[in-house]
Amino acid sequence: MKKDILALCAIALLIAVIVNGTEIQSVDEYYLTHIDDIKPDSETVTISIRCDTILDNYGDLDKELKSEKYVPSDGIILPETEYVLRPGDTVFDVLDRAVRYNKIQMEYEGADKNSYGSVYVEGIHWLYEFSCGPLSGWMYKVDGDYPNYGCSKYELKDGQKIEWVYTCDLGKDVGGVWQGRGN
Repeated sequence: MKKDILALCAIALLIAVIVNGTEIQSVDEYYLTHIDDIKPDSETVTISIRCDTILDNYGDLDKELKSEKYVPSDGIILPETEYVLRPGDTVFDVLDRAVRYNKIQMEYEGADKNSYGSVYVEGIHWLYEFSCGPLSGWMYKVDGDYPNYGCSKYELKDGQKIEWVYTCDLGKDVGGVWQGRGN
């Protein structure tokens, strides 16, 4: 009987130590607490996500998206934010970390699912290609230039500035050129 009580106490103590020393987190809590800390010697990049062109084309926006929940009044979904640059990071890698950390909805098609061999960002913050007219969708630029290839192929360097912008006119309204169209 004494052995049973001792064994039971030992098990209870072990469970108490495990529960006390183990932090149980949800997936959201994990992403919020495991973002890289920026240190003085860290290489970094900045990223922002904007949809302010929709404000000038609000009449073309799908009616179920006509809400500040989807289109903020200033058009800024994510203000310019600094992130640690990890070796080999692409524009998509940083976008993926940023939306997870900030709990921003994103949907994409993997590089293996299209003929371009790069990730295709279908929607961010519930705004998709064609959500605001037949020429609308997401584009990205790095240091003010629109690369002519996919976001998962663009490898970043220290100090670069990534901007994700929503276009309502195939890039013309955001200073981009796509297949000879723009500026």
